[in-house]
Amino acid sequence: MKKFILSFGLAATLSATAAFADKLSLNTLSGYLNGLSTVQSQYTQINADGTLSTGKIFIKRPGRIRFEYDPPNNALVMASAGSLAIFDPKGNETPESYPLNKTPLSIILGQSINLSRDRMVVGHKYDGTATTLTVQDPDYPERGRLDLVFTGATPELRQWVVYNDSGEQTTVILNDTKQGAALSDQMFNIPLEIDRRKEQRR
Repeated sequence: MKKFILSFGLAATLSATAAFADKLSLNTLSGYLNGLSTVQSQYTQINADGTLSTGKIFIKRPGRIRFEYDPPNNALVMASAGSLAIFDPKGNETPESYPLNKTPLSIILGQSINLSRDRMVVGHKYDGTATTLTVQDPDYPERGRLDLVFTGATPELRQWVVYNDSGEQTTVILNDTKQGAALSDQMFNIPLEIDRRKEQRR
């Protein structure tokens, strides 16, 4: 769980209509990410051992994300106020916490994104269908790498694939993605989630 979140990977299937002839530039991709305000999506996660999990993801830029699993899995990942909090599946109210800017999530959650200047972007390639950015913390390469895959003349993030330090791969398929919906700040409030879990355990 920890390695998955620190590297953080999501992925989505690519439709046959998504193929375009040119690699998307870093400036184009930066503009697309900077233009996102809110994103929400259903997902199916394909784990390295072949098991499946489902859930929902909510993003509110800048700096906020909520990555939740469907019951009975009580795992939850939240980012806000510069911190990434990982609530474990057993429902413990106190999460593990990490600086958000030390994780690849900062690539898509930053206030102002300039991929051509971001040290975490270590690869930029095109396979005839999709443009892939490879993201890795250059100071901590042992944490694994993240591939972000974009398609379309007007870019859309379609795929995140995470590789941990053992080379294992985790994929998450995004379904019914929506942009621009109103999302409450309380959804990303880490202290509020801690209090809620404390109440559940009483």
